[in-house]
Amino acid sequence: MRKFTDWGPAFLVLVATMVALFAAPSMVRRVEFAQTSARVTLARQALGDDDILIRIDQAVRRIAESVAPSVAHIDVRVENRTRFASSSGSGWLFDTDGHIVTNSHVLRGAERIRVQLHDGRLFEAELVGADPLTDIAVLRLPDVDGLIPVVRATDGHPRQGERVFAFGSPFGFKFSMSEGIISGLGREPAGAVAASSGYTNFIQTDAAVNPGNSGGPLVNVYGQLIGMNVAIATGSDSEGTTEGQSAGISFAIPLAVIESVVTQLIDHGEVRRGFLGVSLPRRSGDALRAGYNGYGVLVPGVSDGGPADLAGMQSGDVITAIDGQQITGVGVLRSLISTVQPGEKIDISVWRDGDEFVLSPVLAQAGEAVTVGSSVLGELGRLGLQFGQGRSVEPSARPIMSWVFPNSPALEMGFSSGQRIAQVNGKSVRTIGEMTAEFAEAGLLVGREVEVVVEDLDLDTGETQRKTMKLRINR
Repeated sequence: MRKFTDWGPAFLVLVATMVALFAAPSMVRRVEFAQTSARVTLARQALGDDDILIRIDQAVRRIAESVAPSVAHIDVRVENRTRFASSSGSGWLFDTDGHIVTNSHVLRGAERIRVQLHDGRLFEAELVGADPLTDIAVLRLPDVDGLIPVVRATDGHPRQGERVFAFGSPFGFKFSMSEGIISGLGREPAGAVAASSGYTNFIQTDAAVNPGNSGGPLVNVYGQLIGMNVAIATGSDSEGTTEGQSAGISFAIPLAVIESVVTQLIDHGEVRRGFLGVSLPRRSGDALRAGYNGYGVLVPGVSDGGPADLAGMQSGDVITAIDGQQITGVGVLRSLISTVQPGEKIDISVWRDGDEFVLSPVLAQAGEAVTVGSSVLGELGRLGLQFGQGRSVEPSARPIMSWVFPNSPALEMGFSSGQRIAQVNGKSVRTIGEMTAEFAEAGLLVGREVEVVVEDLDLDTGETQRKTMKLRINR
């Protein structure tokens, strides 16, 4: 029999080990709990001592309180062939005279327009004027009082990274508010809402914008309007559309454009546009091939005696900025020129053979054919149609659909690449200018359905076949 002194130490080691195995986890948990409790106590104390989040919440609430009374919900009754349909959008009070600004696509085809203000009052509104090229329209309420116009940020320019707030009625949820930042400036999405002939100098934000937000105000941290919601990009259509759900990219029309267009619509019922007198390339990359390494647009030609010619611009110049705004593409350049009123002077930064300098032309007034044609081609571009005159110079040449985009509304309507437009609303057309003029006369820009006769070349027989189709620009 072993003595206690032989196995005693081993027993003590075993007991200590067993205690460590069972007691250590409990002790560790207690230590961890004590540390967590200390961190929670310190965090709660810090939250109580530092009210920064409370002050941020208060600031955001003040933005909502200052802007919401200036927001309008718009219900539109649209005639759709043999039946009536309804749609909705947003707008905002421009002045105390009852003028409300919204997107022109919100009102397209409207037979009746009803406006609801933030305090619940409902009014029948009349259309003062619409400009499809910039997608801006103005309504007017009957004589009412108690109107609070939105404050406009007339000083300064929006900058990337600044916080913004979008207001409107997404999916019919009236007077909603969302938050984000300015993701980019001078954006040129080339999809349904921003066709190649339309205005494309957009503010890009990541604020949640959905169908129903169109026409609603986009404001800064002072509650001042810097733009108007106009389009979104979705996972299936990253080029800009009025349909679909938010994917974190939305677009807004800048305030400078809104004020220029709205004041003209209120004062004259129409918009006069600036004319520079230069031809523009089809693509934005030609400046690189001309030797300029940076953003800019090459000028292929200058009209004799036009504003650009009188200011000293030459063919082959590269326009890099207008009034300090960088020119990132052809659409941005076209938009900046067309939204300046005739008679105004602009500063154009030009690169020529390695030298950079500034020209200051005074813009002339663009003719009606240019402005109407741009609006019509822009709306047709929304449908997925691109036009050319074809190679024929014979008097019988028709405007040809050089391209119909896949999965576009135009393709669903039955249009296809290579077709020629023979008649619009019963009238024969031989040029793109005649075609756009007849489309405008027939009411395409205000949402009316237009009858179109197209010519198809039968490759088997070599004969030309005609068919009648219906074309309408939906919201």
